[in-house]
Amino acid sequence: MEQLVEFASNHLYLFAALGVVSVLLIHNLVSGMDKSSIHPFQATTKINQEDAVIVDIRPMADFSTGHIINSINIPVNGLKNQINRLEKYRNKPIIVTCRSGAQSSSACKQLHKAGFEKVFNLKGGILAWQDANLPISRKK
Repeated sequence: MEQLVEFASNHLYLFAALGVVSVLLIHNLVSGMDKSSIHPFQATTKINQEDAVIVDIRPMADFSTGHIINSINIPVNGLKNQINRLEKYRNKPIIVTCRSGAQSSSACKQLHKAGFEKVFNLKGGILAWQDANLPISRKK
């Protein structure tokens, strides 16, 4: 124990850096345990068993290059004004997706604020969906 105290006092910057890195790592692990994020195969289960609705928030140009079958395109910049389009799906699970899963997380928060309870973020977005070799559609 004396050696640890001596090391810490002799290498104060290294010990402080260790503390900062440890705190950031713990924060990252805790924030990564988001219960509303689901993987592509969990999403397929929700689609098939619970009739979940997919909301793709990418721009129309990206959406037309390939999207999850039967998904609804509402670009993220117009989501706030078009939430009423989702009103008929209020009691169904809604899975929000974007390119990589980063923007859809904030869209999920907007939907939660609007009173939607069953909202899920597709972890990894459409890229994870494609990596899992799940089907995409190019039809509008």
